[in-house]
Amino acid sequence: MTPSTSPSTPQPAPAVSPGIVPVKRRHFLRQVFRLAGPYWKCERRAKIRAATLSLFLLTVAQVGLTVWGNHWNRALFDALEQRSVRGVLIQVAVFALIFAISIVVTGAHLLVKRWLQLDWRAWLTDQLMGCWMEDGRHYRLLFTTGEHDNPDQRIAEDIRIATESAIGLGHTLVFSFLILGLFADILWSVSGTMAVPGTTVEVPGYMVPLAFVYAALGSGLGWILGRPLVRSTNALQTAEATFRFGLSRARENTEAIALMRGEPMERIGSTARFGQVVREWHRQSFAYLGLVSFGTAYGALLPVFPILIAAPQYIAGAMTLGVLMQAAQAFQRLTGALSWPVDNIGEIARCRASAERVLSLDEAIRRLDASDIAPDAARIVVERSDRPMLAIEDLSIADPSGEILLDRFSTEIRRGERVLITGHPVVTGSLFKTLGGLWPLGSGKVSLPGDGALLFVPQHPFLPEETLRAVLCYPFASEVFTDADIRQAMAQAGIAWLLPRLDDRDDWEQVLSRRARQRVGFARVLLQRPAWIFMEEATDAFDPKGQRLILEMLRRELPDATLVTITFRSHPDLEALHDRTLVLDRGRKPATSLWEG
Repeated sequence: MTPSTSPSTPQPAPAVSPGIVPVKRRHFLRQVFRLAGPYWKCERRAKIRAATLSLFLLTVAQVGLTVWGNHWNRALFDALEQRSVRGVLIQVAVFALIFAISIVVTGAHLLVKRWLQLDWRAWLTDQLMGCWMEDGRHYRLLFTTGEHDNPDQRIAEDIRIATESAIGLGHTLVFSFLILGLFADILWSVSGTMAVPGTTVEVPGYMVPLAFVYAALGSGLGWILGRPLVRSTNALQTAEATFRFGLSRARENTEAIALMRGEPMERIGSTARFGQVVREWHRQSFAYLGLVSFGTAYGALLPVFPILIAAPQYIAGAMTLGVLMQAAQAFQRLTGALSWPVDNIGEIARCRASAERVLSLDEAIRRLDASDIAPDAARIVVERSDRPMLAIEDLSIADPSGEILLDRFSTEIRRGERVLITGHPVVTGSLFKTLGGLWPLGSGKVSLPGDGALLFVPQHPFLPEETLRAVLCYPFASEVFTDADIRQAMAQAGIAWLLPRLDDRDDWEQVLSRRARQRVGFARVLLQRPAWIFMEEATDAFDPKGQRLILEMLRRELPDATLVTITFRSHPDLEALHDRTLVLDRGRKPATSLWEG
């Protein structure tokens, strides 16, 4: 079990450690290759590289079919100009062949591309999810600055967008490069030579430089008009993620909201968050407006412009109709390849915005790890020792603002002891998180015992939406424990009435009362039978008699286990069930241990 966040624990984030640089735009590609590049070197690299090569070869095949279609276009119009029925029928047969091959190549390309998109996404999701969910980083990130809000959305949505868009953009970029080289050569060979009016200068392959000028002007204007789209797309995706997160939080706390009649406030909050989505949507719409208007004019002129500039050659008899149509099509293909940045500016903006959100989360995790290993960093060291005791040496706990919550606390707890730690709620809550390795702010050392399993029992046990059997066995698989052990643990923890629902799947956070949820936590203790048990307010839903019965049950069932109970609701009956009590006041050294016999 993982410790829960105490409502009294301070939440502001500390300053970023000096010398740790967040993601910068000028290092964007370097950061992308560092994070995503190892995908092509992972243990499945043979299959991945084969798929990547297949995708490239299929792209080459698509380009080859495009070139073939260009030559077919010339042959068809020449046959029409010659009024040759036989020639037209031959071209119809050729077109059927091109058509059939195109269907096969396009289908194969689609399947390979989608497999690669999904596999890359799965690999990157596994990598980032593993880092985020390891060593309590998902919790510790709450106390660090940086752009890492809504990490779940960044992993679930932004990785999907970034990987799908990156492979899609990579395919169209390679396609455009190949088209550029091949159709520049075709256009050069068919456009002939044009004499500059009023001079004796002749320009060979004159349609090629005109295509470059046309595409350069279009790309330049389109890029200028499309620049606001990058910022507006990033802002819109952030607003959308914030809106989804707010709805998710409302769903998770639906009972508390209903009991407090907080629906109007939730509606106000959701409306405000959706209002930000609307504002960013309108900003993106205006950013699209100029780009789409220009793109419409640019695209409407593109089919007509090459015919107009090649028409003098056709009228003069230097070109056949087929060559004219081939030149016009080659001009369109060439300018289309040159216009790739403008045509894809929206997708580039979407891909970059998502990639930057993923990189920001990765950088936040790296900054967190770097601060842990920095030699001059003031932090609490938590490590396992080879001794059968918990040793706390000169432990000082600070809050994110730097205020000292606990000053130079030292103690030792030996195997089999039962110790009650009470005092100020902020101090006791922070100590529990420190023992669990979740609270690094401060100084000192915590040496965890090395003689057996440790189990942390928080105030609010986490109950996943699984079968009750899986919930009881969490975080282990349900196959680890026998059915008899599970049933016995449920009976001993006082939840035998749930036995008929052992294999039912439900939202147990909402179905069970707070006291029943805490009993589930104790059933887990009985199943796992740890040598060391650390509890924080784990019995606060019980009255004194209920607390006494739970603790007596633990003593009876786990007589050799060490129990450390952390609470700020101490009373004589609770103290009597422990060997000694430690009282921790805020900002002071702890009171002398009080032995209870």
